[in-house]
Amino acid sequence: MPATLASARGGTVSLLWNRELMAELGVRAISTRPVRVADAQGFVALDLADGGNLRFTVVRRQVSGFLDGELRFQGSLVLALPDTQLVLSNIVIRPRAASAPSLMLVDADGIVWFYVDNLMQGLTDAGRRLRASTMDVRISDALARRLGRPFVAGWSVADARLDVAVEGVDASDWAVPAGEPKWPGTPAPGGNVYQADVFMTAVLGQYRQCHGLCDGPDGENDGTVVVTPSSSLRNNVNDGAFLPTVSGDPDGTSQALYAADIPWYAEFSGSFAPYDNDQHPLLIWNLYRVDAAGRIDQIGRSGTKHAFFTVNSGCLEGGTDNHILNRGCNDTYSVSNNDYPYALSPRSEIVPAQVLWGRCGATDDPDCDNVNNAPSNPSPAYRLTVRESQCSGAATAGALFFLESWYLVRDDVDVENTMGSTPVFFQWNPPGPWSVVNGSNYRLGPAINRWVDPSAAGPNLRNVAIATAEGRSRIAAKVTSLGGGQWRYDYAVMNLDFARAVTTGTPGHVDDADPAMRLRVVHNFGYDAFAVSLPAGVVPTAISFSDGDTDPANDWTSTAASFEVRWSAPANPSPPPMTPPVSHSLDWGVLFRFSFIANTGPADTGVGLHIAQAGTPVAHSAVVPGPAPGVPDALFADDFE
Repeated sequence: MPATLASARGGTVSLLWNRELMAELGVRAISTRPVRVADAQGFVALDLADGGNLRFTVVRRQVSGFLDGELRFQGSLVLALPDTQLVLSNIVIRPRAASAPSLMLVDADGIVWFYVDNLMQGLTDAGRRLRASTMDVRISDALARRLGRPFVAGWSVADARLDVAVEGVDASDWAVPAGEPKWPGTPAPGGNVYQADVFMTAVLGQYRQCHGLCDGPDGENDGTVVVTPSSSLRNNVNDGAFLPTVSGDPDGTSQALYAADIPWYAEFSGSFAPYDNDQHPLLIWNLYRVDAAGRIDQIGRSGTKHAFFTVNSGCLEGGTDNHILNRGCNDTYSVSNNDYPYALSPRSEIVPAQVLWGRCGATDDPDCDNVNNAPSNPSPAYRLTVRESQCSGAATAGALFFLESWYLVRDDVDVENTMGSTPVFFQWNPPGPWSVVNGSNYRLGPAINRWVDPSAAGPNLRNVAIATAEGRSRIAAKVTSLGGGQWRYDYAVMNLDFARAVTTGTPGHVDDADPAMRLRVVHNFGYDAFAVSLPAGVVPTAISFSDGDTDPANDWTSTAASFEVRWSAPANPSPPPMTPPVSHSLDWGVLFRFSFIANTGPADTGVGLHIAQAGTPVAHSAVVPGPAPGVPDALFADDFE
């Protein structure tokens, strides 16, 4: 599709600063001259003069590149530094050379103080306005040097919005082509159907702030570090031939021969095809540590981020509707966006395998009236947090860390390629703050597949998938010889999207009419017990459990009998069924590790997972390395009842 030349001539930029992070960097306060009052969500709007002329190209209703020209702020930004007040006057917005549309904020002396990227933008009002619902505002090299912290260059410190008037765009050719959209299940050539398969293409983490007092490795305070990713995705590229969507990755080619379009409608926006509601993908992220002994722990996990808009860059077709992800289209949910306090909620509101959000009674609609209460969730609520002692210091010597991020997309045929992980490490910068340094070995798939590769099965290693109509899980086993006839058995159980959810109401349009029919997730528990078969005479020692947090009160307890070692979730003192029967079940998006030492080597052994909610089946089972053979189906189906 040819590019159209357009220009912007005035409007507003709205800023939502991460004041906690800026304070850690030595910026005590941020204000404007003249003083502007923040809106209900904390954004401060700054006017842009009408006399500007920022030129850009448009493809498929998106800015494909900024060319030249500028937009001028009406007023000044004031940064209160420890030793002075920095008044940035006569600021202009100019194009910044970058592979994706990017801008920079330049003062009257030509100094670049911030740059802006990851614009979630599109043309609206028949091409008369350019709006970006979110943008990352990043620290420039000049500001990083001025702060005396050159390592913070490129850090996102604010979320921003853009709303400017546009000239030069003719929207008459924006009609939706015949035959679009192609929703999942739509008939495709050759008797095939269009299928949803979205790939996570990149994950990059950033330190966001400290809660409590962070004082570095082996410090006395053991503060809480908040980490947030920038997460990029791409829709499947296939249109009758199998081609790589993510080049260079063994899991980068979809097995869906024809790529379906993905609905992307923000919550509370109305009823839309194909699901007759405001379907939108969801995003979570997790942090893992593999210690020097080779044991994996999930030491951090986020809540759920509700997606609401897709940029649709690099599309192979379509891409003119920011609420539909078409074939080959790319999108990024950036650091500031993923930390946006009005789009976060707990994982307990989701039926994960079906990607259904139980709006009724949820954080955003506690009174079930289908009106968005839009609560602000100030950090660290629903963010990924990790204690300093878990990611640094002597206790973590020789450890590796992996940041994992993944989307939940309704009807996605391969949940694992919608996940990806990247190596990270934590660096203390005396007297602070922390920084998250991203590695280069990004991979598709869940992080558990890095710990034990599913394709590398052997007598001491195995990673098996459990796929059911209620969701999917993985059990990975690693057996390590300790010498002297002793063997350590480590089991990681990753609940990908399994839940035996209890719900009321329905997910469709009917839930808008009758409160009794509005979808509510009563609970979405996963597993509440894990067991490994033992041969006669084997007595396990050094039995341990890790849920990755630092709260021993919620740890699973272990028991060893003549035929098994079992871990069980603590009971909830409140009675079921409307309250959880367990207080700390292994729910979706979560990994637990179970370990023990035995005096016999590995063989194929039965292991089992008991399902927290009553129903059929009672348990899931698998065969992995363990101290002795077992009969998992017969043993655990009866034993866990």
